[in-house]
Amino acid sequence: MEKFTKLGLSKELTDVLKQLGFKEPSEIQEKAIPLALAGKDIIGGSETGSGKTLAFASAIIENLKPSKEIQALILTPTRELAEQVATSIRNFGKNKKLNVLAIYGGVNIESQIRKIPSTDILVGTPGRIIDHLNRRTLKLSGVKFLVLDEVDRMFDMGFSRDVEKIIKECPSKRQTMLFSATISQSIDYLAKKYTIHPVEISLKSYVDPSKLTQVYYDVPDHQKFSLLVTLLKKENADLVMVFCNTRRNVDFVAENLSRAGIHAKAIHGGIEQKKRIRVLEEFHSKGLGVLICTDVAARGLDIKGVSHVYNYDTPAEAKDYVHRIGRTARAGKEGKAITILASRDYENFGNLMKSKEIMIVPEELPEIETVRIKTDSGKSSGRFSRSPGRKQFGSSLRRESGGRSSSRASHSRGPTSRRSSSQSRSNSSRYR
Repeated sequence: MEKFTKLGLSKELTDVLKQLGFKEPSEIQEKAIPLALAGKDIIGGSETGSGKTLAFASAIIENLKPSKEIQALILTPTRELAEQVATSIRNFGKNKKLNVLAIYGGVNIESQIRKIPSTDILVGTPGRIIDHLNRRTLKLSGVKFLVLDEVDRMFDMGFSRDVEKIIKECPSKRQTMLFSATISQSIDYLAKKYTIHPVEISLKSYVDPSKLTQVYYDVPDHQKFSLLVTLLKKENADLVMVFCNTRRNVDFVAENLSRAGIHAKAIHGGIEQKKRIRVLEEFHSKGLGVLICTDVAARGLDIKGVSHVYNYDTPAEAKDYVHRIGRTARAGKEGKAITILASRDYENFGNLMKSKEIMIVPEELPEIETVRIKTDSGKSSGRFSRSPGRKQFGSSLRRESGGRSSSRASHSRGPTSRRSSSQSRSNSSRYR
């Protein structure tokens, strides 16, 4: 633990870190902890899983003593991240007797109101923090530390005004730390307006590109789900995350994977919080092999051991794709990102391929055995058949250059001449 001691952490905290299995600091911890302990405002470029929670929590834990007011406020974009951060801080500061509370929507607000007065460190989502401020059940006049975690995602989710309103409720004399995977103009504006002489920290990517394989399969609409099942059974995987763009598709994929004999469960904002926590605990412990999720629900979750990431739906923006695939190929381990491409994904996929940072290559389709699926009506549909491999997306819409697909001007129609538009619409209504 010598390296942690050299960063300025007390023996009390380093002893706890040793008990928790920490051996040496991550890059963000090495750069941010000394600055945080020195009271500096920080703008940290950091990805999920980089170890940033300890980076900002160390200064909070080392400097606070139990009191009767909130001394540290940490904003997070999602409920899961709020719980995760709160749990980590409780573990780090277990010898300090600091009260840590996570608050977010979707649960009873009355129990939160009762606990707030005895809270030293408050972790919460912007929406629920605003609820309490409007009810006058929360005062932030004693805040000494303000942390905005995953601030880019909070802005993506439309919380920018709420975040500013919350900041204005805090004392101007405080330490402010912002952490974000990307630094946009709006985040830069926020930093200039609400921080004092901040130190900016940039990190190398936590994902090792040399260990990450990125491929896509172009498949007829009606065989999209069957291909997912085929690949899940074929690929030699550890933990698997499957991303969908909507809650509806998350539920569809999770239910039908279970029907196909694959142990899979879903998380999204529409699922009861207690159930989401149970699913995540099961996935963390590897009792569950496949997690189906939306981008929002998965944001900020630090899950180790993910070997495969599937894009069942192609995201609309490159940054969401990068966040998804950043879950694998970590800490020197191999990882694979697989995009399952049907005609409705062509437009989004074309947008992704405009990014020079994204390197996805086509794969030939394996032999697919169609599986029955349960539709919205509750009836099963699908034909049991085998489909031979066929030419992928690249044959009609892409030309390969240096292992990377380059987009043509028109990419939304796709190779659909073999199916009429009415057939495509029919397929889309039955299959996702």
